[in-house]
Amino acid sequence: DLEPVAPAADLIERLRQAIPELPWLARKRIQQDWGITDEVMRDLVNAGAVELVAATVDQGASSDAARAWWGNFLVQKANEEGVELDALPITPAQVAAVVKLVDDGKLSNKLARQVVEGVLQGEGEPDQVMRDRGLEVVRDDSALQAAVDEALAANPDVVEKIRGGKVQAAGAIVGAVMKATKGQADAARVRELVLAACK
Repeated sequence: DLEPVAPAADLIERLRQAIPELPWLARKRIQQDWGITDEVMRDLVNAGAVELVAATVDQGASSDAARAWWGNFLVQKANEEGVELDALPITPAQVAAVVKLVDDGKLSNKLARQVVEGVLQGEGEPDQVMRDRGLEVVRDDSALQAAVDEALAANPDVVEKIRGGKVQAAGAIVGAVMKATKGQADAARVRELVLAACK
């Protein structure tokens, strides 16, 4: 009788590692890693976004941020252009760079969308687009203070409300400053300056 030949354990392990992960198993693992529902995963699959999101996460972005860009804003852009998502002229590394600029407080979400549009239009890397378009969030207190003072002077009735304890009225001044700075002011810092000025 012939003895059955058992392959060596290390050969089995090498073969196992050489077999690519089955797509549906990969998706299930990714879905668990990202903690998302079946519906969200289905939308990402339908949009052709799963690999792009995964690659963006590999570049250091959070899965939430990567998903928000590829699953919402960039899907819209692809639809507008009538192309597949992966045909857009932006890479996962570039999306991750935009996410980092937002995380570092250099861009607001609104400004970040303008940066992504610049990248899509071939204006360069995200930090270059931010600089060239002058989109970085303004954190310089002297510049912010000037805009705050102007907004307070133009809205004396709001100042009275704030001084009278209606702190939520500060929103109107913050809004005016955001408008004056084209959305580039750090809104939280503006609010602090407004409340400090109305003490």
